[in-house]
Amino acid sequence: MPARTKLRRRRRTKIVATLGPASSTPEVLSRLFYGGADVFRLNFSHGAHGDHLARINMIRALEEQSGRPIGILADVQGPKLRVGKFQGGRIALQTGQPFRLDLSPVPGDRNRVELPHPEIIGAAGIGTSLLLDDGKLRLRVTRVREDHLETEVVTGGSLSDRKGVNVPDVALPIPALTEKDRADLDFALAHGVDYIGLSFVQRPEDVAEAKAITAGRAWIMTKLEKPQALDNLDEILALSDAVMVARGDLGVELPPEEVPLAQKRIVRAARERGLPVVVATQMLESMITAPAPTRAEASDVATAVFDGADAVMLSAETAAGQYPYEAVNIMDRIVERVERDPGWRALTAASRPAPEPVSASAIAAAARQVAHTVNAAAIIAFTDGGSTALRVARERPDCPVLGVSTNLSTARRLAVVWGVHALVTPEVHTMSEAVTRATRLARGEGMAAPGQEVVVTAGTPFGQSGTTNALRVAHVR
Repeated sequence: MPARTKLRRRRRTKIVATLGPASSTPEVLSRLFYGGADVFRLNFSHGAHGDHLARINMIRALEEQSGRPIGILADVQGPKLRVGKFQGGRIALQTGQPFRLDLSPVPGDRNRVELPHPEIIGAAGIGTSLLLDDGKLRLRVTRVREDHLETEVVTGGSLSDRKGVNVPDVALPIPALTEKDRADLDFALAHGVDYIGLSFVQRPEDVAEAKAITAGRAWIMTKLEKPQALDNLDEILALSDAVMVARGDLGVELPPEEVPLAQKRIVRAARERGLPVVVATQMLESMITAPAPTRAEASDVATAVFDGADAVMLSAETAAGQYPYEAVNIMDRIVERVERDPGWRALTAASRPAPEPVSASAIAAAARQVAHTVNAAAIIAFTDGGSTALRVARERPDCPVLGVSTNLSTARRLAVVWGVHALVTPEVHTMSEAVTRATRLARGEGMAAPGQEVVVTAGTPFGQSGTTNALRVAHVR
């Protein structure tokens, strides 16, 4: 990579920005990156492969120009469950009326409509709730037949063609990856994305299938948006490389009062495992059409930072909104301000998980403690596949973390990890060489001045992932 731009964030929590029609020029992309975006999300629910390729190329050109590793998240759509079409394009359902969902492709009316998903009919039982159009309408199943469901309208309203269906009560026998997703996965992996956002996860097997396809070419970022995923949370996290609290569908399928608790539970569980966790959806929703957020939205972002999320995400705000730069800028300012608050540091320290009973985790915990005791300017983590940097970030140290890797893919993946400033550097072969390199890099990045101390962690022998076993304190000259 070329000479690095002197770009250091004033915050530890990262920002993910979604690209779309409002942010698909090199000029806007550059403004978003220099304004605070650390990772760019490509939403494969929209756009053709050519659109996404153009954005990937722009990101990589910006990376080359800036000399800074940039992460790319390819978010695949997952199975979309929808009703069929209506004779007039739209009907009005009245609360209390009967309504049938069947497999017939004939356009519907106020009495029935096609439900082209036999899996739902097979899984539903009497009393099962069906949510339509992002939860605006609610049906309750009163009778189950082989080819249709009889329901009662619990919450009525207007329903138009192809609106979505959510089934919060049951686990559906539907794979998380559709044929479209598999084609999108092949495309994204062929073009070197860093994370795959896996939608509609219900069970551990969904993650295992995606991991088998990616074969280590990207990190799997499991999107937690189904109640069934929460029932299998530990098993799903054990297979994931990162997770996302996808509050859009999660907010449809869970009662509103449960969503904040689910968010806290997921963040806490991910932090316990040292997995990067992103909080997403509707963070600054009003900024799609307004140049400033509501005070409630600012508080929402702050809450995610206080909870300990690795990153916060912007969706339509930067993809289709009128103020993409302003959204990134204000999110950057909110996060930075929270992290200057003494209460944030105290809460972060109080919520630090206990070290895992393995030597690598003990080294990371010791690095944080030593850095705190000697007031070190930085922790420099030499990391081949990213595990050393992840373990240090799990400790939430007081000082900056410099994640140093010979692997550009690793440096890009670390863009989403709390507090890690990633660099690509030539290989080192001994701990003495690593210490010399670490002090020079820390000084060159403006993290340490002559006379200060830094803490260096690494795994020996070098070049083998997952072997964190060494710690040194070094003076910067």
